[in-house]
Amino acid sequence: MRKAAAVLGVIVAALLVQQNALAGPEEDRLAFVAYFESRFPEIPFAQFANGIYAIDSDARKQWLEIEEFPPYEFAVERGNELWHKALPDGQMLADCFAAELPDIRGQFPRFDVASGEVITLEVAINDCRIEHNQPSLAYDSSEMIDLTAYLAFEARGTKVDIRVPEDQAGALAAYESGKRFYYSKRGQLNFACADCHVASAGQWVRADRLSASIGHTTHFPVYRSKLGGMISLQKRFAGCIRDVRAKPFELQSTQYRNLEYFLSYMSNGLEWNGPGARK
Repeated sequence: MRKAAAVLGVIVAALLVQQNALAGPEEDRLAFVAYFESRFPEIPFAQFANGIYAIDSDARKQWLEIEEFPPYEFAVERGNELWHKALPDGQMLADCFAAELPDIRGQFPRFDVASGEVITLEVAINDCRIEHNQPSLAYDSSEMIDLTAYLAFEARGTKVDIRVPEDQAGALAAYESGKRFYYSKRGQLNFACADCHVASAGQWVRADRLSASIGHTTHFPVYRSKLGGMISLQKRFAGCIRDVRAKPFELQSTQYRNLEYFLSYMSNGLEWNGPGARK
């Protein structure tokens, strides 16, 4: 029965991709949401922001217990200190961002016309440091993780509202690049991201269940219990690619930034609820 459900999921996902090959981003998103709401009719849309905890009730109970004393709390506190620490020229990181603190996370990822590329929160933080004659932070450094954890925490309750401007061909091209990446087979296992998180969402893989694609970007960075530490969204991208026996790209590569752009757009309307805690 489970095998039949998985096969049906593959067929439905393939039809979804084919149907929307020439559709715009909003048509894609509406079809995406409709697919998951049909697949999991008992789950309110807003709950998809909680990842696998929206699908697995037992895991959700454990997660809620963990959230009473969240393991990412120290990262948020350190990020708060770093965010408000004066740089050598007397300015702070906040001076680079034209938004109120709760709205900064929601500005990214965005397409930047000047550079012709997608800018993520991590890239924007490093751009700010460079502007103030400070060295860039490594994208997987504890300082970068702490800063993004703090901004994610401050954004809680605000809604994901990523834009792909119709009058910017570069933005649409970046979005389509991320979409192609998500549905492209790769690695020795010949898997696409969508094979697990669209076609097989909710199914078991060894002792874990696969989460749905919508909501994937809302809760990062996350504390992963099996790693004993925090990881970024793109570090998770790299881990998934490695798991299908393909060579991961560099963090904040064009490929990963475009993928983040696509996935974030798919989660429009959900709440930002990072940082998170996962197995």
